[in-house]
Amino acid sequence: MPVRTLRRSGRSLAAAVGAVLVCAVTALPTTGALAQTASSAPAAGQPAETSRLDAVLSAGALRVGTTGDYKPFTYLNPQTQKFEGMDIDLAEAMGKALGVKVEFVKTSWSSLLPDLLADKYDIAVGGVSVTLERQKKALFSDPLMRDGKTPITRCENKDRFQTVADIDKPGVRLIVNPGGTNEKFARANIRTAQIEVHPDNVTIFDQIVAGKADLMITDAVETRLQQKLHPELCAVHPDQPFDFSEKAFLLPRDMVLKLWVDQWLHQAVATGQYQAVFDRWLK
Repeated sequence: MPVRTLRRSGRSLAAAVGAVLVCAVTALPTTGALAQTASSAPAAGQPAETSRLDAVLSAGALRVGTTGDYKPFTYLNPQTQKFEGMDIDLAEAMGKALGVKVEFVKTSWSSLLPDLLADKYDIAVGGVSVTLERQKKALFSDPLMRDGKTPITRCENKDRFQTVADIDKPGVRLIVNPGGTNEKFARANIRTAQIEVHPDNVTIFDQIVAGKADLMITDAVETRLQQKLHPELCAVHPDQPFDFSEKAFLLPRDMVLKLWVDQWLHQAVATGQYQAVFDRWLK
């Protein structure tokens, strides 16, 4: 599924760029067009505006923001104190393709976008969901995969929590991690059940195993992995999630950097590089 999505987006990217160029040319007025274009160009001796990509190449480093708490995409290993995961491998590969070193910057879900806007890093990775709210202030790469929210609970309770209505009942304890799309989904859809915020996304599933919470609603891809890591837990219909979402890299408003990242993703899919990383962490 992720490979087909990226292949289509790669072709659509080329078509979109072509369409923009055609529209830009045809939109120029027939009289004085050349003079108008020349007047908008930088004056002689003045440097053109530098893109974020130029800044990365000049610095010799790609700063990558990531939370380190969302397997299989990003995880800060307490033993090695190094980040690992699918998106970490992809970020390292991007840095290699750029010919720069990769510097990982620890962030949180609630500060993911503010830190990007504050120029603490050049790109954010780690299972980032594409949302219209984030898109208001930043850009996304072409999508990495399709996903959606679905429950995970102790296996004996799997039949209890098939629908949102099943979950939104008195006495049900729904646990969420703060600041991300999981909490946003819960706040938007749950009115009666108790919502408990747990600050540590690494240990949040242990709370369900221990009976301190009844379930969590999170991305289907995460429920598939967590049921392997915790045999007591079962993903609830991960193939039919409650909603639609996609994963992508979060980028600043810099089209030069976005176009480079999208082209790199397109080539990573075509060469099998993306699929190899996907299989390593999700199969």
